[in-house]
Amino acid sequence: MLAYTIKGLGGLRSRTRPLYIASIATRRPSRSRCYATQLNLPGIDAKWQRIWKRQALYASMKGEDSGITPKPAKDNFYVLPMFPYPSGNLHLGHLRVYTVADVLARFHRLQGRDVLFPMGWDAFGLPAENAAIERGIDPATWTKQNITRMKQQLDVMNGSFDWSRELATCDPKFYKHTQKIFLLLLKNGLVSQKEAQVNWDPVDKTVLANEQVDAEGRSWRSGAKIELRNLKQWFFHITKLQDALLRELKTLGENSAWPEKVLTMQKNWLGRSQSAYYKFQITSPSGYEATVPIFTTRPETIFAAQFIALSPHSSVVAELAKGDAGLRSFAERAKDLPHTSTEGYEITNVTAVSPLRSVLGAFAVSSAPLRVYVAPYVRGDYETGAIMGVPAHDARDFAFWKQHCPNEPIKYAVSPTEDGSIESLNGQPFLDSGYMTSLVGKYQGLPSEQTAKLAADLIKNKTGMAEAIVKWKLRDWLISRQRYWGTPIPIIHCASCGPVPVPENQLPVTLPKVDHHWADGKSGNPLESATEWINTKCPKCHGPAKRDTDTMDTFVDSSWYYMRFADPENPRQPISRAALESRLPVDLYIGGVEHAILHLLYARFIFKVVTDLLYPKESESVFRASREPFKRLITQGMVHGKTYSDPLTGRFLKPDEVDLSNPSDPKVVATGHSAAISYEKMSKSKHNGVDPTAFIAKYGADATRAHMLFQAPVSDVVNWDEDKIAGITRWLNRLHAFVQTISSMSEGPQRRECRPGEAYFSQPPQGSSIAATQWAADVVVWRTAQETITAVTNAYDKVNSLNTTVSLLMSFTNRVLENPEASNGIKAGAVSILLRMMAPIAPAFTEECWQMLHPTSNSIFDLEDGKAVWPIPDGTMQYLKEAGIKCAVQVNGKLRCVVDIAGRPQGLVEHTTAFKDWLTEQILGSEDARAKLTGDGKDIRNARRVIAVKGGKTVNYVL
Repeated sequence: MLAYTIKGLGGLRSRTRPLYIASIATRRPSRSRCYATQLNLPGIDAKWQRIWKRQALYASMKGEDSGITPKPAKDNFYVLPMFPYPSGNLHLGHLRVYTVADVLARFHRLQGRDVLFPMGWDAFGLPAENAAIERGIDPATWTKQNITRMKQQLDVMNGSFDWSRELATCDPKFYKHTQKIFLLLLKNGLVSQKEAQVNWDPVDKTVLANEQVDAEGRSWRSGAKIELRNLKQWFFHITKLQDALLRELKTLGENSAWPEKVLTMQKNWLGRSQSAYYKFQITSPSGYEATVPIFTTRPETIFAAQFIALSPHSSVVAELAKGDAGLRSFAERAKDLPHTSTEGYEITNVTAVSPLRSVLGAFAVSSAPLRVYVAPYVRGDYETGAIMGVPAHDARDFAFWKQHCPNEPIKYAVSPTEDGSIESLNGQPFLDSGYMTSLVGKYQGLPSEQTAKLAADLIKNKTGMAEAIVKWKLRDWLISRQRYWGTPIPIIHCASCGPVPVPENQLPVTLPKVDHHWADGKSGNPLESATEWINTKCPKCHGPAKRDTDTMDTFVDSSWYYMRFADPENPRQPISRAALESRLPVDLYIGGVEHAILHLLYARFIFKVVTDLLYPKESESVFRASREPFKRLITQGMVHGKTYSDPLTGRFLKPDEVDLSNPSDPKVVATGHSAAISYEKMSKSKHNGVDPTAFIAKYGADATRAHMLFQAPVSDVVNWDEDKIAGITRWLNRLHAFVQTISSMSEGPQRRECRPGEAYFSQPPQGSSIAATQWAADVVVWRTAQETITAVTNAYDKVNSLNTTVSLLMSFTNRVLENPEASNGIKAGAVSILLRMMAPIAPAFTEECWQMLHPTSNSIFDLEDGKAVWPIPDGTMQYLKEAGIKCAVQVNGKLRCVVDIAGRPQGLVEHTTAFKDWLTEQILGSEDARAKLTGDGKDIRNARRVIAVKGGKTVNYVL
């Protein structure tokens, strides 16, 4: 703690006071005009990108095989955005996810952590192969060109990626370990080859994934009608881990670590259900009898069954059709009807009896026989080819029943409320879990999920006509692809020995050159005709053998790449134990919600099996407690573009078809009509795409980053509006000019930065009004600094509220600029805090300002003596209480009254919703204000916007 002298204007105040200081400016800022250097944000970006590259500032410590000893795990932090497919062009979705990821990586780096923030390329896949066929070039050439172009684009985003760990899944050094993982799973009984029905494109001559087939059953690329074929395929047995995959979702849901939406999607894909088989008896007056087994995933709804429906392919239907010409005709026609059809044929001479009939004493349900229909919506290839129709609890059954028995009442077994009420359903089906109604007698009020097993067990014990079982929707992971551009499956087929794994010392099995295939524009899999590559020797008997010509699904590559980033140079294993326990799991994983199911599920599966098989559980480290690859998952929303369309035709308009001379009223050039404006998913057909590289070249990367974050919470859709970046650029220009002013008034080589302690603010000045005015301004500025530190740190930690971070930093800037009476040292100290907190969002801009303010210091991202530089509250808030103020209250811009309000409570941050609510409550505490602001059908509590400035000295309610 040092002593220094603060001098007021003309020497009116002179007082020695103790302070915690770096160094203090003793001159007040001149009120003369400041001729600030013109701010060139793109130029600042280019300058600092060169410096960062030269300094290699962002390389993190590597694993044991690099020769560098990694830091203890507690000091490490792993931020990972989902790596991109190298299509050749970044879009605004890329810009958003990598901006969010980079901001968080920089934030945690400033907090003193050794941050791992790598980047790589999801480089295998069908699009590259199709592009190769269209262009007549090797897909490897096309992919590498795209990687080079996209890496250049990423470099202009001011990212802090550790490029020393860069990987591409098409690199043999990477897919060597993909093949090792395949063989590891094979050795441990988690891989097999078996017959499977697949989607076959007869034009491209390849298997297609389900998502590559449109709703009409056509190939997404060739347009050909796909064929269902049975082929030998390779599978990973993910179903062996289904219990663990479901159970540990509970851990991922704690403290909102994963979004609830994603957890629900994972649960639904796993699809564990308490199911049952029931046996219904079908009889006819002619003496026909049959037992029809029916499978259901909702056993508790049997109480509300109102009919039985049979597939046209059912053997029961075939038997009954022998004596029923109408049934014969319908069954034949129904075989070609779509599964969405509600057509049906009632077999009037037969009825069905529910297995509940034998235990009816316990229930209020009727024992009347059930009608029997033949319906095309019942699939012959699913379970038993028969269903119990429950219109109240199945949408398809409801639609069918309404068509055939529109006047019949619907019976409800399950209600959304505990009292069994169904009035709120308005006669519509209730498809969710709930509570049992009075229809079920002694089970009334029980949760439906609990009743499911009770009902099936009761019927089984009484009659033997039911069986409670647990069913899963999850199926084993089919990884085979009959394509070239993927990881070759490391299996050799020998006529004597069968399928034989490729020995480890022969890995990787690399893709052969097949240039003629691309040059000729051929379809199909060129590996099948690469005879020199296919023909080899059996590793066991050394006789003639052939390589497997399938390649792996690209989901296999992305299921483990996050492990390789932690140990990229390890030649022996995908990841070492040391790197695994030091770096994994990923602390923050960031990407689109479109990967919420398959990618995340496969990554969880691979992480569990690989870590357990490579490094058995004798090591009880922290990460094994959860056995999950990603601690926290952030799913960012999409970016939608401003879209113009012709109001008469609905046609999307190209940029040159819109007159934007009046941006608030765009016109259709051809007609002069006002164009319709909407925000849509960006696409070429809607002419609403934005080139992020061009945008950055125009406005600078930092302004673009701040603009992207400011527009919406991270998980929400961003409606991209270029015009709104003006507010961001104004903010940066004002701050830059102010830093220049502060810097030019400082003395000596060091910037005069004040770090006041308790002693400074615990001793208000006496006497001079000028000294008192300066001290009051110091209190306002420093209180804002302390409050903003807490609020901004919380916003960065929460991630989703990064938009409020920008808002808080803008407000902090305004408060500093609104108090020119504050001492230079306090202002320099506050601006230094502001720049530290801005640095993750606007790294080049803050580096530039930091250099002006602290010309002899290092990068703003450098640690000080190995310690974190992120600002923390200094304990002075107890002396910085806000005095009462007069608040000028406006409604729609017109002054309505002036109210005396109390000082703002400690910890209540200005410009937050909580602050505005508190301010409104204070205002309405005045009887006079209440009369003026809540009458005539208008109430400020219902305002659409509340704009408060200068700590609440002025507030405008927009009604």
